[in-house]
Amino acid sequence: MSKKTALVLGATGLIGSELVKILIQQNKYEKIHLLVRRSIGVNHSTCEEHVIDFDHLDEYSHLFHVTDVFCCLGTTIKTAKSKEAFRKVDYVYPVEAAKLSKQFHVDKFLIVTAMGSNPKSPIFYNRVKGEVEETLRMLKLRSLHIFRPSLLLGDRKEFRLGEKLMGMVSHLLNVILVGPLRPYRAIEANKVALAMAASANTNKTGVNIYPSHEIERMANEVR
Repeated sequence: MSKKTALVLGATGLIGSELVKILIQQNKYEKIHLLVRRSIGVNHSTCEEHVIDFDHLDEYSHLFHVTDVFCCLGTTIKTAKSKEAFRKVDYVYPVEAAKLSKQFHVDKFLIVTAMGSNPKSPIFYNRVKGEVEETLRMLKLRSLHIFRPSLLLGDRKEFRLGEKLMGMVSHLLNVILVGPLRPYRAIEANKVALAMAASANTNKTGVNIYPSHEIERMANEVR
């Protein structure tokens, strides 16, 4: 029986970069395609890097002929420079990727959104995350896995003051956030990546949603 194949969108990000390392280490995919806007110089026999223009994702549709698609795309309004540009990265690209995944009968589509995702939220960030989840549900993918992490911890290439400050006190806060407050604990990006990889090895179909505390539990089980 041949091994699976995978495609990763957002391999340059905090979670995506961790995910690529894990998928390589686990050695369950015979080929891992990485769709990136700039080369990240991954040098491994199972990985194939494709520097593409995400505005023309359909031109690379043949790369979606894989077993699993991992979508780790995401930005901030500060980085994107406008709400429109933010929405393109966090909504338009993921939805287009999901449509191509359905076209090629991908087994699993796994995506990172965020805690607080809600299409009716007055907060723009949460609203866009909720809208992408809502649209993906409507596509009726064979197996959709949605990960909603809380504040992410990890070594970002891009400096985010708010996350840096929160990260500094996260260990103290995590001691306090117990019981019903447990889902609000900060979580390491590596754990989100571990949970995504673990979910890809299940036989679950339909829509599967993982809140932050469930992500942490899954990651701890496979570490």
